[in-house]
Amino acid sequence: MSATVFLITPPFTQLNTPYPATAYLKGFLNTKGITAFQADLGIEVTLALFSKTGLTNIFSTAEQWTGEKNDNIRRILALKDDYINTIDPVIAFLQGKDPTLAHLICKRNYLPEASRFSHLDDLHWAFGAMGMQDKAKHLATMYLEDLSDLVTTCIDPHFGFSRYAERMGRSANSFDELYTALQQPLTFIDTILIDILSKRMEQVQPKLVALSVPFPGNLYASLRCGQWIKQHYPDVKVAMGGGFANTELRSLSDPRVFEFYDFITLDDGEAPIENLIKHITGTIPAEELKRTFLLSDGVVTYINNKACTDYKQGQVGTPDYSDLLLKDYISAIEVTNPMHSLWSDGRWNKLTMAHGCYWGKCTFCDISLDYISAYEPIAASLLCDRIEEIVAQTGQTGFHFVDEAAPPALMRALALEIIRRKINISWWTNVRFERSFTRDLCILLRESGCIAVSGGLEVASDRLLALINKGITVAQVAKVNKNFTQAGIMVHAYLMYGFPTQTAQETIDSLEMVRQMFQAGILQSAFWHQFAMTAHSPVGLEPEKYKVKKVTDTIGTFANNDIVHTDPTGADHEIFSLGLKTSLLNYMNGIGYDLPLQKWFDEKVPKTTIQPDYITSLLEQEELATAKPTAKVVWLGKEPTVEFVTKSKKGNTWELASLTFYSKKETAEIKVDKEQGKWLAGILPHLSPNNPKTFTLQDVRESYEQAGFDDFELFWDNKPISTLYKFGLLTL
Repeated sequence: MSATVFLITPPFTQLNTPYPATAYLKGFLNTKGITAFQADLGIEVTLALFSKTGLTNIFSTAEQWTGEKNDNIRRILALKDDYINTIDPVIAFLQGKDPTLAHLICKRNYLPEASRFSHLDDLHWAFGAMGMQDKAKHLATMYLEDLSDLVTTCIDPHFGFSRYAERMGRSANSFDELYTALQQPLTFIDTILIDILSKRMEQVQPKLVALSVPFPGNLYASLRCGQWIKQHYPDVKVAMGGGFANTELRSLSDPRVFEFYDFITLDDGEAPIENLIKHITGTIPAEELKRTFLLSDGVVTYINNKACTDYKQGQVGTPDYSDLLLKDYISAIEVTNPMHSLWSDGRWNKLTMAHGCYWGKCTFCDISLDYISAYEPIAASLLCDRIEEIVAQTGQTGFHFVDEAAPPALMRALALEIIRRKINISWWTNVRFERSFTRDLCILLRESGCIAVSGGLEVASDRLLALINKGITVAQVAKVNKNFTQAGIMVHAYLMYGFPTQTAQETIDSLEMVRQMFQAGILQSAFWHQFAMTAHSPVGLEPEKYKVKKVTDTIGTFANNDIVHTDPTGADHEIFSLGLKTSLLNYMNGIGYDLPLQKWFDEKVPKTTIQPDYITSLLEQEELATAKPTAKVVWLGKEPTVEFVTKSKKGNTWELASLTFYSKKETAEIKVDKEQGKWLAGILPHLSPNNPKTFTLQDVRESYEQAGFDDFELFWDNKPISTLYKFGLLTL
């Protein structure tokens, strides 16, 4: 097998699912008739490392290590045979190939246990309610983490399951440290990587190797790949692109980088890679390359042929997951955070609803870059075409839409199209917690297969949310989260502390808001991270406007994105880190709500100024907003059974229509005037998503009035009709 392009994801990203960049590019190259082969070297290296042969080599190398071995390492080495004899069955279990092993793992006398198991008793309350498969996955994950500790201590300090040499790649303003490391002999992990790469190169025989580097933890391994290819296949060109280059390398000037790569491309990869192929095959000169760095006469040169336009999202083709070892990915459960479990447990097909962000205003975000600012949605019908193609190819029905923030209007259209086509999938995505997510829209999303959403609550302070230009308030987030939760959709919140000018009082008040949301049951998962100032965000571009100061204005010759800064008017943000994360771990597991917030911190912190019932009082407020006449009315339910009954009272008789509605879990009967009941039963089929004509609320009103009835609102907005949303009567 040979291919023009070899698309590589270097170690390491996720172990449970392939990073989608190469699948996206392969799908595009298919539309151009360009042959491509792809490989996720991260999963391939992991499987080689954590196998009976690999582990035998690990222990042999670790035993020869002359450094000081702590008690934990001595324990792992003493249990060598137990690890070597269990590794292949454990990996097969985590790959879903041997689920019955869960019984043995959960007995706790099958796997050897070292320090990662020491907190298991503390976490029993968190995992007590989990099923046996999940418990076993967690135990097996800790077993692998123990082995990872052995590797990092005795063999390669840079190793990590989802990152490799990440510290060297993160904020590396100078290329010096990386360059020095790359002059050293291959490490233990490097040797495994290069062995796999050499076999793949011999198999594929490409003209171009394209390395996708999404994160700092992929950078070192990509450089090792490029180094080896240029030494052993000097006629093959090597290109690097991906999220790391897009954010970190926009001001690259160090020529030494091009000892490892021939080209580095920025932003969307389709047009740049097509032009690179044309250039390599002699069709176009270097001057016509698109958003590409190269070395010209010893100088790093950036070429961007503006006459070459980018492809629209409808033109880039369906992501192609062929070549990837889809059945070999590993599901792990490392922490109790439910959303993190979604990320690491199970294989998800990745798709995007829209390029860029429809909001594009948050001041901490890299909104000056194209991957955020160039917003372009994809038609729901085309998205469903791609969903059906990917399911047919992979046999997997789980989808993660990796949007910066999925647009509510497109989510509505996509959900209706999924329901119309009767596509059975489960999916989740990132959102803004905006008021568009009404009760009825959340129900529609659930019916289409949506299981979870994640979004930025950020600082949970209205002053700071305004400074971030988030376009939401805490009250709005609470109401939206209630809608998602009541629809059965899990909600994960990204939380931020340390935004410029944030005070200690605001940090504690934010924590109190989060505590109340968990206690009210409208938030199921969250994660705190500390604010980082980036070069391409409004805060990074105008720090004085946000009252922060750059520590240095020097632009490095290599990576330039994260900016070291001081916040003279803000709190000492570092002191809150552990307390915020510890409290959150407890709240996610339903405990600690009654403890004073001071309990989570070693340092003295202010008392909260938020009323203890602030969130619950917000949730109890009646929603007075009425639907617009242009709102869509949709009926997702079954056809009701209709009977006519006669009622009499004090000598008066009248006829009623009794309509019985059925959902998967409930049955309800409503009684209305006979003629109104006939009208209602008659119009419901017209409101089905299968009907090509869309009915607005105004259309429904006109139909009602044409049938000779008055007081539409009195009939439509009151019980029993208003309760039919539970059976699928939605106003969107």
